[in-house]
Amino acid sequence: MTDTDTTDQVESIAAAIDAVVDVVARAAPEIRSGLPGRRVAAEGQNPSGETQMAADVFADDLLCERLGALDGVGTYASEERETAVDVGSGVSVCVDPLDGSSNLEPNAAMGTIVAVYDGPLPAAGRDIRAAAYVLYGPITTMAVAREGSVTEYVIHEDADYDVLTEDVRLPDDPTVYGFGGRVPHWVEPFEAFAADVESDPSLKLRYGGAMIGDVNQVLTYGGIFAYPTLSNAPEGKLRLQFEGYPVGYIVEAAGGASSNGRRSLLDVEKDDLHARTPVYVGNQELIDDLESRFAE
Repeated sequence: MTDTDTTDQVESIAAAIDAVVDVVARAAPEIRSGLPGRRVAAEGQNPSGETQMAADVFADDLLCERLGALDGVGTYASEERETAVDVGSGVSVCVDPLDGSSNLEPNAAMGTIVAVYDGPLPAAGRDIRAAAYVLYGPITTMAVAREGSVTEYVIHEDADYDVLTEDVRLPDDPTVYGFGGRVPHWVEPFEAFAADVESDPSLKLRYGGAMIGDVNQVLTYGGIFAYPTLSNAPEGKLRLQFEGYPVGYIVEAAGGASSNGRRSLLDVEKDDLHARTPVYVGNQELIDDLESRFAE
């Protein structure tokens, strides 16, 4: 490969990332406006055995159509589909179309997660070139990580979007935590770590049932989010390609750390598109403490 080939490839990937981010941002108001009439279960389950909501299918179909039509996107994969879809030539895009769709019924926060990989799927964590999430909260925002930096945008109802914060960084003094999974199923190392966190008066519980909402709290206030390994689910609940890698990439780009309990999420390797992983993300010192418990 020549230097020119390398430059052309880098520029091609950068252009594809720009296009993916633009499509996701501009699709967000349409996804959000389509939620009220789709708060019911769809027929069937996703590949992880979870009941699909009509909103999951709607968001997935919309994103597959829009992202799959982009020049520079070669593969589209979704939590809602068993296999990846060949849509052309270029980067691989993995999507969780509606993270936290179980929050539709109580009308709580949810989001969309996107990861762009330079490699075939299932990709390795170090193949990720950009990641983003949209948060459907009181306002619609989007966090985008690429080239070691995170930018936060506000997305307007007309599908335009503006920069809110450049170079987002986790605050040095963490103040929030959120832990998933049923407490009786927590394993001893995590149970001991959680007890120490919960006894720290400087940390407050923030857990809303949609990972992206909880991760956004960590990015905003500093702290830790975990969906841990469980006695009845050693690999946890979250999917590596669709949730673990992109969230780890975003938090690390914002100066934090990620882990599966022993190493960075980006260094975890699995050969199944829908493989699961424990997820721990947050301030470095909290992740270091967490990993030390599993090393004992």
